[in-house]
Amino acid sequence: MARSLRSTTPHSRSRQRSLPTKGGDANPALLPHEAQNLRRAGADGDGGADVAVDLPRMERAVREIIIAMGEDPNREGLRNTPSRIARAYAELTAGLRLDPRVYLKTVFHVRYNQIVLLRNIPFHSICEHHFLPFVGRAHVAYLPRARVVGLSKLARVVEAFALRPQVQERLTDQIADAIMEGLHPLGAICVIEASHTCMTIRGIRKPGSSMVTSAIRGTFVRNHSTRTEVLNLIYGSAKLRA
Repeated sequence: MARSLRSTTPHSRSRQRSLPTKGGDANPALLPHEAQNLRRAGADGDGGADVAVDLPRMERAVREIIIAMGEDPNREGLRNTPSRIARAYAELTAGLRLDPRVYLKTVFHVRYNQIVLLRNIPFHSICEHHFLPFVGRAHVAYLPRARVVGLSKLARVVEAFALRPQVQERLTDQIADAIMEGLHPLGAICVIEASHTCMTIRGIRKPGSSMVTSAIRGTFVRNHSTRTEVLNLIYGSAKLRA
């Protein structure tokens, strides 16, 4: 049974909750928002190390922020805020404790040589520059090479990469590259449109603006007609909206 994210020793600086599954393997049956129970493989794919969630340390940091902005962390409305924020960020960065590639390991061998597209995948992520959320939709497509993956796995890959400090450009690339590496298709494409609160509620303050990024791989790069077909499927029959 997974341990609670709430610390029983709030003053212990050295106690970090590292939350792997039994045997240390990520379980592809779990949704990314349950990834606090998972282990993320290292960048070199050698099994990796645990990414710990140090809730007491985050709570102390939030308390200091509250004090620094001139508020009283002991008043009723703020007394439990450090704990709430620490647990919220543990949830919002759950993808750090997950290897999204596990979702692409189970494939089905079928004779299908047309585009597979999953549209309008909702996601939320955290801008790594301001730690404010950006929210949008992803469209993921690939041209299979005799094997396909369950559609829910594409959505899981999106969410697992999104639940971590991110920039939209990298997120888009990571999703397309994971599809290419995991499924070895003839081509893959990811298109994302998102609204970034770091520029809608602060800074330049332009609500209603959205950012669109695309990552195109394989035959979709080389073959103009194939690329046009998939983009028409995305834009023509599913208008992008954040």
